[in-house]
Amino acid sequence: MASILVVDDEPGVRSSVAGVLSDEGLAVDTAASGEECLERAVTGAYNVIVLDIWLPGIDGLTTLQRLSERGVDARVVMMSGHGSIEQAVKAIKLGAFDFVEKPLSLEKTVLVVRNALRQHRLEQENRALRARVDSPVTLVGDSPAMQALRRVVETAGPTTGRVLILGENGTGKEVVARLMHHQSSRRHRPFVEVNCAAIPEELIETELFGHVRGAFTGAVADRPGRFEQADGGTLFLDEIGDMSLKTQAKVLRVLQEQALERVGGTQRVRVDVRVLAATNKDLQTEIRQGRFREDLFFRLSVVPITIPPLRERREDIAVLAEHFMATIAREYGRRIRRLSPEATARLQAYDWPGNVRELRNAVERLIIMGHDDTVSADEVAFLGDDARHGVVREAASGAAGTRLAEARDAFEREFILRTLARAQGNMSRTAELLGLERSNLYKKMRAFGILPRRDGA
Repeated sequence: MASILVVDDEPGVRSSVAGVLSDEGLAVDTAASGEECLERAVTGAYNVIVLDIWLPGIDGLTTLQRLSERGVDARVVMMSGHGSIEQAVKAIKLGAFDFVEKPLSLEKTVLVVRNALRQHRLEQENRALRARVDSPVTLVGDSPAMQALRRVVETAGPTTGRVLILGENGTGKEVVARLMHHQSSRRHRPFVEVNCAAIPEELIETELFGHVRGAFTGAVADRPGRFEQADGGTLFLDEIGDMSLKTQAKVLRVLQEQALERVGGTQRVRVDVRVLAATNKDLQTEIRQGRFREDLFFRLSVVPITIPPLRERREDIAVLAEHFMATIAREYGRRIRRLSPEATARLQAYDWPGNVRELRNAVERLIIMGHDDTVSADEVAFLGDDARHGVVREAASGAAGTRLAEARDAFEREFILRTLARAQGNMSRTAELLGLERSNLYKKMRAFGILPRRDGA
């Protein structure tokens, strides 16, 4: 419940304001002087302070100034029976949220307090969000591969060189990109991410380069694109291998000229952007097959970085699991669980086709569903062959009178689901991996009762 402190030397004013705010479901305390206000504000956590200007002892403006000096986290609403523009301006300059005049309109006072509460809540949420966004990202693991990766990041991060990050889905390409941004001189400027695979082809250009008013139906105002939003900072082009050749050509031009034209516009806009790109595709193969521009590849891969899959650095699995245990337990307000030696062995024996992302999801499940302080081997049994291929294994063994056609269908369904997960739900990528036309893939998914993801991720 929000907490309010009403400060006025007149008992009638304190009583009436406290009464109407209490009727609004707010917790209200009162004080009769500036000194009492300071004492209460330092020891109590108030969201809003309603403070009279004319007080015995130290006046309201002095009290307001001292509240600010002491770092009291509350919005302050000033009130006075002798209000003037000069006093109102001075109060606002000292940090007051708003100013109301006596005789008080209780309806207006409630409205102003509600607005102050909303502002206070938004500021708290903004601080919490910035704390999460600005929290230092780290590469967890002590394997030789991770040590080598750290050295490359530490060397290339502080530069302005373009970096191409390669690796399977879930290996942590975004983490590497954010870490490089945080280590650069641009760390106080925007980090803007674009998932090229998740944006429809007809929207990708306006998303990247922006548009001018009237460029197309629905373009009712000028809109900057991601390149402009990242000006002075870093633009992370994730899944760059899924970008069309047409868009690739325009991105190449921006990289060459450090300038762009919005969709439908003719004016050139200068941008200062460091571009980091990532993909899970083999771009050399894509180049040979005519799906990726070789000149763009050379522009992007000034510093190429390959992140090894988790199965190639099994010594990092236990360290990562413990890291996620602590992080997720803190997020959920749960106790940190410890892995038993048997559970650790099972985690390390698993191939982790979804890499670090899959490991984090597994740990989250262990935190949510666990009851003991220690994770047993049985709790991670869902990672075993019986859990991953249960449908296929049952069909292949002929259990429950399974016929050959049923076994084949079970295998196909499981294989499509696994491939969808590998492609993060991207239908074009899934069809490519399966060697199917998209139309045939949709038909099979409908037949097996598999619903495509709507977010296109």
